[in-house]
Amino acid sequence: MLFIEYPKCSTCKKAKKFLEENHQNFIDRDIITQTPSKDELETWIKKYDMKLDKLYNTSGMKYRELNLKEKRQEMSEEEQLTLLSSDGMLIKRPILITEKAMLTGFREQEWKKVLEEERK
Repeated sequence: MLFIEYPKCSTCKKAKKFLEENHQNFIDRDIITQTPSKDELETWIKKYDMKLDKLYNTSGMKYRELNLKEKRQEMSEEEQLTLLSSDGMLIKRPILITEKAMLTGFREQEWKKVLEEERK
């Protein structure tokens, strides 16, 4: 499992604590110092059939500063992936990547369900 977080984020801290309390083994990665590459993002959205919209940190200051709500409507998927991979603060976090799923944001019930599926 890959857990991508921003260590100062309170939601990321809750998610990490949840994984640890549930005895999950995971690789921990800082979204700022090891921002997912364009290729990684592209691979993940295709593998997990995820909409690109789900990757955006829409509540982030950087997202608002760049007026991405408007701008991204006119951008190609490739341009959006390049932009997202250029700055980890634009990407919704935490991210959990398992064999069967990719989750963005932390919703405990959703994460529990995915971890149960992984055990099957």
